[in-house]
Amino acid sequence: MPESEADSHAVVLERALDAPIELVWQMWTDPEHFAAWYGPGGALVRVEELDLRVGGRRLVVMEVAGADGPIEMWFVGEHRVIDEPHRLVYTEARVSDPTVVPSPSELTEVRVDLDDRGGRTGLVLTHRGVPADSPGATGWAIALDTLATRLTG
Repeated sequence: MPESEADSHAVVLERALDAPIELVWQMWTDPEHFAAWYGPGGALVRVEELDLRVGGRRLVVMEVAGADGPIEMWFVGEHRVIDEPHRLVYTEARVSDPTVVPSPSELTEVRVDLDDRGGRTGLVLTHRGVPADSPGATGWAIALDTLATRLTG
């Protein structure tokens, strides 16, 4: 896929966070911290598995309120790059059954680049396979705002 076509199917968000890079890294890689800020307001997030090694599995479940009651969404993937504390890359797919391995065409890629700015951290999130104007993009923007608030709160 040409780079310009790939970019039209990617969420790219940037933030300047008022926290040291090591703490921001922990917010992404520690299951308890990740569950505390990931997802929209009111969502219950559980990190069922976060094997922080290349090839290690990720399994996150998010429960949100639906018109007919709670809706459970499962996200599975694996870590592809771990360059602590500067870069984290993992695949992700939303599945209805967390025991089923998604096909390659179902996978998206999340890339988190962190830049040490002397006690502050620059963050660039790129989620390939998710259109920039999608609900997923809105969800990421909300989640990163929550992350920033938790870091300064």
